[in-house]
Amino acid sequence: MVYVALLRGINVGGNNKIPMMELKKIFEKTNMQSVTTYINSGNVVFKDVAHSKYELEALLHQAILAGTQLEISVLVRNLDDYAALMAKLPPHWKNDGEMKSDVLFLSGSVDREEILGELTIKPDIDRVLYVSGAILWSVDRKNAARSGLLKVVGSALYHQMTIRNVNTTRKIFEIMNRT
Repeated sequence: MVYVALLRGINVGGNNKIPMMELKKIFEKTNMQSVTTYINSGNVVFKDVAHSKYELEALLHQAILAGTQLEISVLVRNLDDYAALMAKLPPHWKNDGEMKSDVLFLSGSVDREEILGELTIKPDIDRVLYVSGAILWSVDRKNAARSGLLKVVGSALYHQMTIRNVNTTRKIFEIMNRT
């Protein structure tokens, strides 16, 4: 099965630095196959036939800790999970000069549609959708400073997710489909 590991908070603001080649070697040492990294923010596509995605999250978390001494959260999605998310991601949502669109990948402990009720969503500004495993969030750039998304960053929920913009999300899906 093809998977992506989405690491939370590496190589951001000079913190939790892990070179992608080092990360790739850690995955290969744990017997992951066809390991490919994408950009420097902790996106690793790989194949594995021996573990469930939840087993992989624990295994890879421990391998990264052992290899780097960094406590890094790992969220894993298989190709089927990711394809379901991509089917719901509006094709016109962009991350460019006019629109800011993100995918908030949720850990299993908070992955439920009711989580939307715990967020500050401004209906006149924010476009928000729940899909299994993620929240899709888009806002026009001119309104980004007023978006409810900014309140997520300071919340307890923020530590139970990792965020990728839609451009990165789409590119990861391309890589997964080629792996």
